[in-house]
This record gives sequence, structure tokens and C-alpha cells, in this order.
Amino acid sequence: MIFDVDNETLPREELEALQLRRLKATVERCYETVKFYREAMDELEVKPHHIQNLADVKLLPFTKKEQLRDNYPFGMFAVPTDQVVRVHASSGTTGKPTVVGYTRRDIANWGQMVARSLSAAGLRPGDRLHNAYGYGLFTGGLGLHYGAETLGLMTIPMSGGQTQKQLMLLQDFEATALCCTPSYALNIAEEAEVLGVDMKKLALKVGIFGAEPWSEEMRYELESRLHMDALDIYGLSEVMGPGVGMECLEGKKGLHIWEDHFLVECVDVDTGEPLPYGEEGEIVFTSLSKEAFPVLRYRTRDISVLEPAPCKCGRTHVRMRRISGRSDDMLIIRGVNVFPTQVEAVLMRTETLSPFYQIEVFRDGFMDSMVVNVEASPPLHAKGQEYMDKVAAKVQKDIKDFIGVSCRVKIQPTGAIERSMGKAVRVVDHRKKGH
Repeated sequence: MIFDVDNETLPREELEALQLRRLKATVERCYETVKFYREAMDELEVKPHHIQNLADVKLLPFTKKEQLRDNYPFGMFAVPTDQVVRVHASSGTTGKPTVVGYTRRDIANWGQMVARSLSAAGLRPGDRLHNAYGYGLFTGGLGLHYGAETLGLMTIPMSGGQTQKQLMLLQDFEATALCCTPSYALNIAEEAEVLGVDMKKLALKVGIFGAEPWSEEMRYELESRLHMDALDIYGLSEVMGPGVGMECLEGKKGLHIWEDHFLVECVDVDTGEPLPYGEEGEIVFTSLSKEAFPVLRYRTRDISVLEPAPCKCGRTHVRMRRISGRSDDMLIIRGVNVFPTQVEAVLMRTETLSPFYQIEVFRDGFMDSMVVNVEASPPLHAKGQEYMDKVAAKVQKDIKDFIGVSCRVKIQPTGAIERSMGKAVRVVDHRKKGH
């Protein structure tokens, strides 16, 4: 393999020494070249020389997505634009997009991080990767593409959509790995059933799924319908793109965060205070090797837990549990915090339901109400409305017992919920629309 794997198994002391060297260099460069960071650090009366150990990262200012938007398009770049060889950007659905840049070295490092991630999934040169992530300004498609080529895989740049063609190419090109969002993988599985394609006869052995939170119950659904191992990959454009962290095939017990390139923290959502290993909070990243677009203490809004426990794969990098949700996706229903993945976990445990669902939230007078729309499997639908009403009542009780919030469950016909070609829309909050 052409990428360096030695750092994946560094003893903790050596790994932290490497992190500290890179952290000091990053902080100094941010202070010298990025006006936002210089002003934010001056306001806190923090200078680069104050960073003497890794714990001192808490002295640095947080970076939030809103601040990236305020500096649109290139205000957060740490190099002149003539050194930037590529830009990516978020969708910008809630305002101007966040724009990130990459130098030639950034692109090479990114390719190596994704190659490392694909290797952790058990892939080796000679494997074939079918990439159904969207190409373009979204980091998923090109991020996985360059990483797959770095590892030496035959790379099939299908992008999203055209699900029937996806299935045709999966059969004809004999891909051994599939990359896409978990919700789109379900679309592929559903289309295969409609077309009579036997997924067991395909060459696929592993799926690398990310870009949206998904539950352990969804893993079981994906593995049973697609007949391959389903692994989680983590990343976000503001930090790099896909490949910041990856589940290993041996463990399937959380995402290894590549700590030689990223310093990761878990902080209290409300206070921002650092939390110890094992406690749930918001994940925060400081980049350690980015040239064009370094970030200091970027608040991801992703909610998870960091665990330092050793893994059977031998990697020494800290693991991050599967993302339970995002602080900005969290619903507060009558004082109860609700994440879509919690609802998903209950639905996936109900065998007669399909994995396609959507949550609606309404304001009834002074009270909030939640409706969970979920599709019936064809066998359930065939049993008639009275039986489906009994199933809906049971699921309502299960959600109440598991999450602590009352809701209404509406079982819909097969195909009633819109299919996603990328990230699924799990929540429609009518309160935000003034309804």
C-alpha cells in the first residue's frame, strides 16, 4: 500500500507527541494568516505560545458554522487562493454555503485518509468500489473517489440516482464494495426486490455508508437485505470530508478517528466544557495537517461519545461511537429531547414495517405533537387496516417507553414516503413554517 499505516498503531505517548507538534504549528499558522482566528484569540488574550500541551486546546476559541458563512467565500483560507487547487461547499439550504479549500498537499492527505478508511473496511488493491455518493461540490463523491484510487481499487464513479442502472452496473462490473448514504442503499435494495435481482449473487462484500446518522438496527436491515457487511464512515466538509473516521471490519464498535490528522474533543452542548471519555456530548475537531482551510475547535453539532478502549484490530486511535444525532436535528417535544435515530431504532425492531420513515412535528395550540409516518411491508399491508392499526398502537407504546414522548404512528402504503437519492429528509418540522 502506498499510504503510511504506521501511525494507526502508534503508542499513545508517541501519537500525542505528534499531535502536539502539529497542533502548535496549526495554531501559529491560523493566528498569522486568518484574520478571524487572530481577532478571536486576541479577544480571549490567547497567543500561540500559550499552547504547551494538548489540554491547552481548551484555551482556543470555538469555530461555528455560522462564522464560516460570515466569512464567505474565502475569508477563512490560510493560503492565497492561487495555492488552492479545489473548493467544496455545503448545500447552503439555510443560507450561504460554507466554502472549504484544499491545497495540492491537502488533496493528497485526504486521499490517504480515505484510503486508510477503505483499508479498515477490509478492501485491498484488486477490489472494486461502486461509488454512489453525489459528485460535485458535495465532498462525498470525489472524496471517496480519490481515496479509492489511492488504495488501488477499480473505482466506478456512478454518483447518485438512476437506481436501475446502479443495479445493472453492480451486477456487470462485479463491484465488491458499495459507497452511498444508508438511506440510498435501502433504495437500491428495494429496487432489487422489485426487479427480482438476487443480492446474494452479487460480488458485494462490504458497504461504506455515511453522510447521515443511522442506527445499529439500520445496520442489521442493510446487512440482511444487501447481504454484505455495513460499515460507518464519518466526515464533514468543514474538517476535511469523508475519511475523518471509519469503523473497522474487525470491530464494528465505533469509528476510529485518525488522530494524527485531527484532534478530537467531546464537550458539553450547553457550556462547551470538555467532557471525559465515556460521557456523551458534542464532538469538536481541530485539524492538524490542513493547509488551505485549517479549523480550530470546530463544533460539529454531532452528538456522540469518545472511547479510548483498545480495539481487536490493533489500531490505537480513539473511537467515536455511532453518531446518535445532531444538536440541530434534535427535536424538543413537550420538554423531551428526541433524535430521529431513536425513533428509527424502534421502527427497525418492528419486523412488519419497512425502513422508510419520516417524522412530522406540529404545534397544536400551546402543545407540540409528533407524527411518525412509516411504510408497511407488503405482508403487513395485505393483512388489512385493522391489523395495521394494532401494529401502529404497539409502535406508539414502544416509542413512549423507549424515548419518553407520546406520538401518533401512521402506517403508510408501500412507496408513500419519498425516496432519497442522497441524504434522507427524516424530519419535517411544521413549527418552523408557522403552521
